[in-house]
Amino acid sequence: MTFWDHLDELRGVIIRCLIVTLVLMIVAFLFKDEVFAILLRPKGDSLQLINTAVTGQFVIHMMVSFYVGLIGAMPYILYQLFHFAAPGLYEQERRLALRVMMSGYVMFAAGVVFSYFIVFPFTLRFLGNYQVSGEVNNLISLESYIDTLTMLSLMLGVVFELPVISWLLGRFGLLTAQQMRNGRRPALLTIVIIAAIITPTSDAFTLMLVAVPVYLLYEVSILVTRKG
Repeated sequence: MTFWDHLDELRGVIIRCLIVTLVLMIVAFLFKDEVFAILLRPKGDSLQLINTAVTGQFVIHMMVSFYVGLIGAMPYILYQLFHFAAPGLYEQERRLALRVMMSGYVMFAAGVVFSYFIVFPFTLRFLGNYQVSGEVNNLISLESYIDTLTMLSLMLGVVFELPVISWLLGRFGLLTAQQMRNGRRPALLTIVIIAAIITPTSDAFTLMLVAVPVYLLYEVSILVTRKG
């Protein structure tokens, strides 16, 4: 195939991915009640959300629909990208690329699930009830709620990629298990700092809820790097 043939094939991949994403976005938009029932479940019944902009709820609805459509289409997008790149790779490279894509997606999804069920509810409970003075009441906007949920989900999803990234660096000889073992103490300090940033609460229990699993991921990274 010529360069222009590859470019034309890539354009077809992009168009197909956009179509699938758009279709799933429309589905998510139509199933508004079900989607937002899931997104708003962590707040419970005690916290009430408000909207302060005329177009606020519609914009949030569109944004959430896009996120859901993109997440739902991601397996198809990864498949299309792999199918496009595979003919130019050796068999060993194809297996490596497939393992990285699949494990990366699974670990990112695990981070999002961990954020949704564990980290976000505790963070929301603390920040939603935190007051600098009894004269100042908290009125949490829908936009702030969705932004916080999105930010935490993205951050935990990226953090959960640690074993995949470590394994990949190990495969290319850029990282060894011994280096990671020697770096346990600074890594633990870094993990605690990251956990404190992700969960800005004064509750040590919430801090440990993030720090302990992330440190376990670090230990898993040592194992996969050694085996890689």
